[in-house]
Amino acid sequence: MPPRLKAILLLALYLLKTVGRRLFTRRKSGIAAFRANYDADGLPPVSPAERSAMPEFSRCIACGLCDRGESARIAASGGAYRGVMALVLAGSRSMPDYRAAAYSFSFVSDEVLADKEQICPTQVPFRAIARFVRDKAAAVGGALPLPPRIASLPPGGALPSPPLTSPK
Repeated sequence: MPPRLKAILLLALYLLKTVGRRLFTRRKSGIAAFRANYDADGLPPVSPAERSAMPEFSRCIACGLCDRGESARIAASGGAYRGVMALVLAGSRSMPDYRAAAYSFSFVSDEVLADKEQICPTQVPFRAIARFVRDKAAAVGGALPLPPRIASLPPGGALPSPPLTSPK
């Protein structure tokens, strides 16, 4: 059989197979199918309103101004919180990391984030990013607890109890 004819027959066969499957089987579609495929990967669906807000989340230019004055919180976290800039970069670019980012955001209050918004040269909406990250982490199981020991801690070091600030 000529290769061209074989290709056309295979395409026709798979077209009929696809149409038949759609007509005679009931499959999950839309959000249910999305959740079945991606919840385990930490990728919850995004609403149209959230999708329209997301471009503002990626305005961070990694200047580091938002990390000024964060050394005490960074030290108190035992390695779980690495500063506002790291959270904003992770929160605006990598959805599978949202569970860990939500835990780290618990070390910094919304009041501190509001102050950081005032000094940000690109006007990154820190509180909106924190709220988005917390919501998306909650949709796939909540903030990810960290292990009892982080490699960057000295031997015998342990993570402190969760911070006193509560997400809003």
